Amino acid sequence: MVNVIVPTLNAAKDWALFAPALLACVRPEQVLIVDSESTDGTSELAHADGFQVCTIKRAEFNHGGTRQMAVNLLPSADVLVFLTQDAVLTDPNAIENIVAAFDDLMVGAAYGRQLPRLQSGAIEAHARSFNYPALSDLRDLASREKLGFKAIFLSNSFSAYRRSALMGIGGFPLDVIFGEDTITAARLLQAKYKIAYVADACVYHSHPHTWKQEFNRYFDIGVLHSRESWLLNEFGKTSGEGTRFALSELRYLLQRDPAQIPSSLFRTGLKFLGYKLGLKEALFSPAIKRRLSMNHRFWQ
Repeated sequence: MVNVIVPTLNAAKDWALFAPALLACVRPEQVLIVDSESTDGTSELAHADGFQVCTIKRAEFNHGGTRQMAVNLLPSADVLVFLTQDAVLTDPNAIENIVAAFDDLMVGAAYGRQLPRLQSGAIEAHARSFNYPALSDLRDLASREKLGFKAIFLSNSFSAYRRSALMGIGGFPLDVIFGEDTITAARLLQAKYKIAYVADACVYHSHPHTWKQEFNRYFDIGVLHSRESWLLNEFGKTSGEGTRFALSELRYLLQRDPAQIPSSLFRTGLKFLGYKLGLKEALFSPAIKRRLSMNHRFWQ
């Protein structure tokens, strides 16, 4: 059995695109909405579409713990598909295609291709083309020798997990600032499972991050890598991948939107600064970390 889990917070603005695309792929009773006390009618919209709804206190949300709670609520699911509220499935076969990856009994997790929003700019579009290519891929623990840290790349904006594999490694981490998908991918590879990238299972999902949001996000990545230092020890440093991304972005902009190159360079500097500060988060008070972080509630 396949179930879909969607954490939500004030998702009404996304609902007109999100819900019909999801309902084209699955029956409504297969969907569990985990709502963090939305104030815009999200729960009512979900009930109206026939989805199961579980409400949690907003202050209790955690990227790993909330997802694991949802997994525990669906004990009969063999495969658990995760979406975020702003990830719009592109066609009625998207979920079927990602679930097909589990025909290989050694696949523990799979993730789909993310395409940029139709109104996205060049910087936003490049990030998706760099991280989500047109060719599918299958990775195992040996892939770290070639890919390094990229071997554990996986996004819960559109992903799927074999329940037995997920529970076999202890489920999602219960208290993380974010990056529960990265940690879980690493543990699955260590447990000899494979991770599938399924390029024909697609969603529209991208963000026009401001400069501040870029800094905040990379501060949180630094915090994750500081607290979960075993990821870097086991799968290698991230600096090479960051350099490759920055150079790729410059080449992309040179061809498509050269006017964005100064912004790209400034963003790269902000990402580097945010990441380095995140690695040193132990030096800062919780109040300062709340100001530097994208996930403010984590520090409360």
